[in-house]
Amino acid sequence: MKPKFFDTAVKQERVVLVGVITPNETEEREKEYLEELKFLVATAGGDTVKNFTQKLQRPERSTFVGTGKLEEIKEFVTAEEIDIVVFDDELSPSQLRNIERELGVKILDRSNLILDIFASRAQTAQAKTQVELAQLQYLLPRLTRLWTHLERQKGGIGMRGPGESQIETDRRLILNKISLLKERLKLIDRQNETQRKNRQQLIRVALVGYTNVGKSTIMNMLSKSEVFAENKLFATLDTTVRKMVIENVPFLLSDTVGFIRKLPHHLVECFKSTLDEVREADILIHVVDISHQNFEDQIRTVNETLKELGAIDKTIITVFNKIDAFVPEQHHVDVTEEPLTLDDFRHSWMAKNNSPAIFISATQKENVDEFRDLLYEYVKKVHTERYPYDNLLY
Repeated sequence: MKPKFFDTAVKQERVVLVGVITPNETEEREKEYLEELKFLVATAGGDTVKNFTQKLQRPERSTFVGTGKLEEIKEFVTAEEIDIVVFDDELSPSQLRNIERELGVKILDRSNLILDIFASRAQTAQAKTQVELAQLQYLLPRLTRLWTHLERQKGGIGMRGPGESQIETDRRLILNKISLLKERLKLIDRQNETQRKNRQQLIRVALVGYTNVGKSTIMNMLSKSEVFAENKLFATLDTTVRKMVIENVPFLLSDTVGFIRKLPHHLVECFKSTLDEVREADILIHVVDISHQNFEDQIRTVNETLKELGAIDKTIITVFNKIDAFVPEQHHVDVTEEPLTLDDFRHSWMAKNNSPAIFISATQKENVDEFRDLLYEYVKKVHTERYPYDNLLY
């Protein structure tokens, strides 16, 4: 038997999730939100043990949930030796301080958890700078909590990146660091702008969509490249661009960071430069996971983000992916025969409400040729308008 001191396995942190059901939300919707939060925790490397929810008119100002519910959570946390409690909304500095004092364990909110995942996923200098800037901006109003509970910080989920390196800094030093990071991003942006100008003559197509809908898988399928793809949230942080040719028309295809509900404001601001590929694209391919129970909400989230970026009026091709995993009963679709055929999908409300739309399975390579043909038609149209003298090619 291996001696204990040789055991280098990292203990998986045990996590409890907390959400509030307001009059604007339903229990079913909050349950789905907590499932997404559970997926975020799993992506960060934690193990969710239990969910707690409470119906309130609005979150409590001092402790987010009521004192009775907080006591219930405390009893469970103590009895089950929970390491982290994660809240499904952004906590104010005072809420964070009060809850941590009461529960005596590490407290994270949704924003902090997403920032932590981004910190672990960032690979390039640009992504690392963007994430560090977002983390420091999040940290700045919470310095009091950081100093007060210094003895409890032992690394793990929520403590990656500058959370560890900036513990001993004061407000002035953090502000100076934020200023330096902003200058560094401006330099990187200028370099990226030069690269984009060099690619301006080619048609540009960008993949957009909610996180974990299969954008990177589609990127790999279309461009025969090897972009990192896995069944985790935010597998792709850095924009990947590949040159493609369909028939006789060349164009650039880019894979971008996925969107998510309640994406931290600091992160949206810091990643706007990365999303320039979206703003400057000629055509957007909006990838939707049709197998997800609430894909309509995800479509709305993506459209709201595109509107914020000023890209909602571009030509958008909606690609409903994962048709092999679509369950009609979950979407109140009456079918006389199963599985649904491609013709059923083409004549569905999903196609009518999101025209032009195509239905595929990227992993099963189903209906991929029709997708390529549709993409070719739209790229060729832009190419014809931009370079009318090349019409002899067609």
